Amino acid sequence: MQELYGNSQRLDEREQSTQKGKFLTFKLDAELFALEISYVTEIYNMLSIVPLPGTPEYFKGIINLRGKIIPVIDMRLKLRKISESYNDRTCIIILIVDGIQSGLIVDTVSEVCNIREEDIEPPPGLKCLGSNHYIQGVAKIGDDLAMILDCRKILGEEKISNLAQEVS
Repeated sequence: MQELYGNSQRLDEREQSTQKGKFLTFKLDAELFALEISYVTEIYNMLSIVPLPGTPEYFKGIINLRGKIIPVIDMRLKLRKISESYNDRTCIIILIVDGIQSGLIVDTVSEVCNIREEDIEPPPGLKCLGSNHYIQGVAKIGDDLAMILDCRKILGEEKISNLAQEVS
């Protein structure tokens, strides 16, 4: 198990204010996504996942991280993308949202970058796109567009929240 980045404790308020405007970017296929860095505690190369029967397809199972059981979600499946085999670039981003620790499986982690609030546009209003409600904004990063994900909406859904609380 290799930890790529670490900050195993939740940031206090002073540290959070220094994290304002900082986002962790990652890719799914060629698409760029971003998460507020204040939710991110650690990033790992792919770990062994124990599947749980009877859970949604995107809920891949649980991992044992230093004796703590953490639920893990495959972001490809959560965002209705085609499933791909995991490889040496696949990562698990560990988040804490509302006191609940969870992991997100992504194709590859890109970088931490600053995004000014004025550079974030509202998400497209296409309600026909099923996963669109997870997007809280769109930002230009260099020549790329990054979809900024709402961690609370991704992990706050009743099914995920209940599963995370049960295994925590």
